Amino acid sequence: MTAEKPLTDEQIAFFQQEGYLAIDALTTPEDVAELRVIYDRIFEQRAGRDEGNQFDLAGTDEEGRKAALPQILNPAKYAPELLESVLIRNATAAAKQLLGDEAVCRFAHAIYKPPRTGAETPWHQDAAYWSPEWIHKSISIWVPLQPATPENGCMEFVPGSQRQDVVPHQSINNDPRVHGLELTPEELAKLGENIVACPLPPGGATFHGGYMLHHAGANRSDIPRRALILSAGAPGEKRNPPRRFPWMEEKKTARMERAAAAADDT
Repeated sequence: MTAEKPLTDEQIAFFQQEGYLAIDALTTPEDVAELRVIYDRIFEQRAGRDEGNQFDLAGTDEEGRKAALPQILNPAKYAPELLESVLIRNATAAAKQLLGDEAVCRFAHAIYKPPRTGAETPWHQDAAYWSPEWIHKSISIWVPLQPATPENGCMEFVPGSQRQDVVPHQSINNDPRVHGLELTPEELAKLGENIVACPLPPGGATFHGGYMLHHAGANRSDIPRRALILSAGAPGEKRNPPRRFPWMEEKKTARMERAAAAADDT
């Protein structure tokens, strides 16, 4: 399964209107099986830990403390064979359909939710993490490597919320030592009831833009929840006037300390 145009015209129109899309297959079962082996290996190795690319997204990330939501940034750096997968080829083709031929796709990160203890990914917008100097033209492609269900933390969206700019965020639990972000209580109260959960089979995918409000629940199941997240972007535009994101300016995480120490060593 390598498709020049993985998405139908109807799916593209749905994405443009609603701001998200879920499809049942972006790659093959054989590719999923290979991806799972790679995925489990790099998490077992804690690949990228010393340089700040492996860390706890939902906790303070101290050594010796069990991570609530382990994450690895840029997983293809530690497993280059990911770049030979069917998934990256099909994800790139889909990104070009949604963003245009200038779109570039990469493996952005991998998130592991341990069985029974994997924390939720709070409601947020991806663009709240990014440079506030730009209006971004980017999408995230979320791919589970086992069935994704409401019980183990499938993706959830607020349809149409992609039309707003970045709203106020804070560090999880309002603790700047935690890498992850969440909506402020005031913004969380505005969510309402128009929320769509997107369960998927292994190798399916959701697509959403950087301004879409989204969430994934805790893993309450007996199996790990494995997800690979690809990012695709086309050139954005400079903000006028510029913005500031105080929730990022105040960050003081263990991950940042390891990344700075690794940079000093090079």
